[in-house]
Amino acid sequence: MRFTVLTISILIIFSCNTSEKKYVENIDFTTIFEKSDGTETPTYPEVITYYKNLSETYPEINIQEIGMTDSGNPLHIITLNPDKEFNFEKIRQTKRILLINNGIHPGESDGIDATMLLFRDIAKGTIEAPKNTVLVAIPIYNIGGALNRNTGTRTNQNGPKAYGFRGNARNYDLNRDFIKNDTKNAQTFAKIFHVVQPDVFIDNHVSNGADYQYTLTHLFTQHNKLNGALGNYLHNEMHPKLEASLTTKNWDITPYVNVWGTTPDKGWTQFMDSPRYSTGYTTLWNTLGMMVETHMLKPYKPRVEGTYELMKSMIDITEKDGEKIRSLREQAFTDLPKQKTYPVNWKVDTTKATKFNFKGYDGTYIDSEITGAKRLKYDQNKPYTKEVRYQNYFTPTSEIKIPNAYVIPKGWWNVIEKLDLNQISYKALEKDSTISVEVYHIVEYKSRKTPYEGHYLHYSTTISKSKETITFNKGDLIIPTNQKGFRYLTETLEPEAPDSFFNWNFFDTILQQKEGFSPYVWEDKALELLKNDEKLKQQFEEKKKDTTFAKNWYAQLDWIHKQSDAYEKAHMRYPVYRILK
Repeated sequence: MRFTVLTISILIIFSCNTSEKKYVENIDFTTIFEKSDGTETPTYPEVITYYKNLSETYPEINIQEIGMTDSGNPLHIITLNPDKEFNFEKIRQTKRILLINNGIHPGESDGIDATMLLFRDIAKGTIEAPKNTVLVAIPIYNIGGALNRNTGTRTNQNGPKAYGFRGNARNYDLNRDFIKNDTKNAQTFAKIFHVVQPDVFIDNHVSNGADYQYTLTHLFTQHNKLNGALGNYLHNEMHPKLEASLTTKNWDITPYVNVWGTTPDKGWTQFMDSPRYSTGYTTLWNTLGMMVETHMLKPYKPRVEGTYELMKSMIDITEKDGEKIRSLREQAFTDLPKQKTYPVNWKVDTTKATKFNFKGYDGTYIDSEITGAKRLKYDQNKPYTKEVRYQNYFTPTSEIKIPNAYVIPKGWWNVIEKLDLNQISYKALEKDSTISVEVYHIVEYKSRKTPYEGHYLHYSTTISKSKETITFNKGDLIIPTNQKGFRYLTETLEPEAPDSFFNWNFFDTILQQKEGFSPYVWEDKALELLKNDEKLKQQFEEKKKDTTFAKNWYAQLDWIHKQSDAYEKAHMRYPVYRILK
C-alpha cells in the first residue's frame, strides 16, 4: 500500500508523548452558546482557542493540525481518550473510534456547539467518559465558510444570530466533494479518515424542506447498499436503538424528512447518499455513517441540546456494540471482494416500506398575496399524528461483474493521485507487458446543462464491452480489487456508477475525437474501401435504409470512417481496463 510522506508524519505526530504538554488551570469553559442563553455560536478562532485550552487543561484531550484547506487555514482534529493514547494504530487494537464532523455547512452550526459541550463535559467528569470508544471531532470542516460570517443567508433558519456560509473559500459545497476531491478540504478529510479509520461516523447538519413537530431527524446511510450483515445491523439494530435511547430521554426523532414543495403526510423516500456525500464516502470503507439533521424552524437552543443528546446516545450504542461492529466491519472487508457481482445503480423498492406514526402539522395550499399562485402554508396550531409510509428499501438496477484487477495507464495521473490519497494498493508494471483485458466503450451518456460543483456532471451512462489483448507500458498500474478499498474502486472506476470518475468528467478527453477527415480526401478512400470489403458494403447499404442517414452525406462518410483502420482507437474507449477473474 502506498503511504505519502504526509500520512507517515501524521502518524508520528499522533504518537507524541502528551506528558510534554503544559497544563493550565482555572480557565472558564462556559461556551458562547451558554453565555448567550442558546442564541449565539462562536467564530472559528474562538472554537479553536476553546479546544486548545481544553487540551492544555485536560490530558485526555488532544488537538492536532492535519492538513490545509482552501481557506489557507489547517484542519484540526480533536481526540478524546481517557487513556491519553493518541496513536490510532494502537487505539484500534483495543477500542472503537467514533468520528464527528462539524460545520461542513457552517450556517448549520448546531454540531459545533454540541460537540464543544460534549468534550468539555466528558473531560470534566460531568458525564461518564466512554471506556471502549475514542471520540474524534473535526471542530469546523468548512473553515472558509465559517469565516464568511453573516446573519441572513440561512433564510429558512431560526438562529443562531450570526453564522457561516454554505460555500467554502472557493464556493464549493463540501458535501458534494468527497469523491472528486476538488478542494483541499476534501483532500485533507481523506487523510484524516484513513489515519483515524473510524468505526462509526456522524456528520452534524440542519435540515431544510417540510415543517413538522420534531427537532431531531436522522439520516443513516442506506442499509441495502452496505450488503449483508453490516447493513442488517445498521437497519435492524443501530437505527432502532438510537431512536429508543432518545425516546427514553424525551427526545422525539424521525427519519430525515426527504420532502420538498409538498407535505410529508403521505410518506416519503429515504435519501440515497451516494459517495459524493460524507456518509456515502465513509461507508465505502464499511464505516457506519449517519447525518444528524435538526429542524431549521426550531429555536437554536433545543437544536444544539438535541444534537448533544443524540451524540451521547450514539456513544452508548458504540460502547455496548463495539465488538460486534468491529467484527461485522472486518467480515465485510473480507466478503465483499469475493462476490461475483457488485451493484452500481439502485432504485426504490416500492414493494417494501417502513410504517410509523409521524408527528406533523397540517399543510394547505392558499393563494399567495405576492404572486397570486397557490403556496404551501403550514399551521402549527394544527398538529397531527398520522401513519406514514417510509420507503427505505432499495434494490439494484445494474450490476457489474467484479474483475480481478483494473489497469490504469500511468498517464492518468489525476486519477492516480486520488487513489494514492485514499491509500489504494497497486503495482506498477516493471516492463512493457501484453495483457488480455475487458475493454469498455462509452455508448451513451447525458450531461447536466448547468454547472454543478465545478463540473458538468454526466449521468445515465451506458457502455459496451469487448475483450482485447493490449500491450501496456512499463509504469502502468495494476490495481487488485481484493483490498480494503474495493468499494471505492468499483464506485469510482466503473463508469456507470453515479459518482464514478467518468461521470465527474475526469475522462472527458476521450469523448472528443482528435483526428478526422477531409471529405474530398476521404471520399476516394472510402469508395476504395467499400469496393474491397463486400461485408462492409452490405452493412452500409442496410444502414442507408434509414432515410435520415440516407439524406446526410457527411454522416455516411463518417460511418464508413468509423469502420476503418483510420478511426482512432481512443475515441469513446474508456481508458481503465479490467482483468477478469
